[in-house]
Amino acid sequence: MNRGVNMHISVLLEEAIEGLNIKEDGVYVDATLGYAGHSKEIHKRLKRGFLFAFDQDDRAIEYSSKVFKDSQNVILIHSNFVNLKEELNSRGITGVDGIIFDLGLSSPQIDDETRGFSFMKDAELDMRMNKDNSFSAKNVVNNYDLGRLIDIFFQYGEERYSKAIAKNILNNRPINTTLELVDVIKGSVPKKYFLTHHPERQIFQAIRIEVNNELKVLESVLPEAINLLNPGGRISVITFHSLEDRITKQIFNKFSSVPDIVKGLPNIPDEFKPKIKLINKKPILPSDEEMEKNSRSKSAKLRIIERV
Repeated sequence: MNRGVNMHISVLLEEAIEGLNIKEDGVYVDATLGYAGHSKEIHKRLKRGFLFAFDQDDRAIEYSSKVFKDSQNVILIHSNFVNLKEELNSRGITGVDGIIFDLGLSSPQIDDETRGFSFMKDAELDMRMNKDNSFSAKNVVNNYDLGRLIDIFFQYGEERYSKAIAKNILNNRPINTTLELVDVIKGSVPKKYFLTHHPERQIFQAIRIEVNNELKVLESVLPEAINLLNPGGRISVITFHSLEDRITKQIFNKFSSVPDIVKGLPNIPDEFKPKIKLINKKPILPSDEEMEKNSRSKSAKLRIIERV
């Protein structure tokens, strides 16, 4: 486990932190603490400010509590960021100056064979980010009906052979381990398909999203996060696949534009005025140098907004 922690590299670190435009006396939130890569950089820039850091993974909280053991202005919160507003309000925080979301898995989660996130290592089908939850990948693979499996593989995995893979899963139940599932996937698609595609990656992504309810959580929390921002406050969001980026882009566009119903009016009511402005209209991508050093950064995109 220590090896995995040491190998963890935060993606788009400088760009995401600079995008927050941190004030030394501000209040900031790391919604996806992980192994404290972004949090350490935020904390360095604070003097009289505070950092609230969320993670539903108890191992991440345990590790980061050691990192910040001597820090009086860092509060670690063991919770999914879907509870962002509720958790902050309970601590008397109703406005913040910046929030960062890093939506990728941390390297230790991927590399820890017991977690079942990787399709290259044999493990029990799990994929829970919060180990306290009872619902796991095994429930999805062994209990979902054909239609539901097809839906999540197609929607969350964007996999062309969703129907064939789902049918083959039903025919091979029970499936208990990651490599058992990989064998089923490989037996469901033409061999030549593997020359250009990785259906295992797409199916594992789809199951992980379903187990952790990732996209619905993102859809619900981003508007709340925008409303938590003080004027001039910023949000940095790092996504790792097209579905996350599409949701982020759509929500940011909605809150940064005037609704069609009031466009052209000489005086636009305050409730219809844009709440945010886009700091970058096109996503910021990793540099060639970063992608060479860290292959897991290749699909990353960063979007930044500011409350007006």
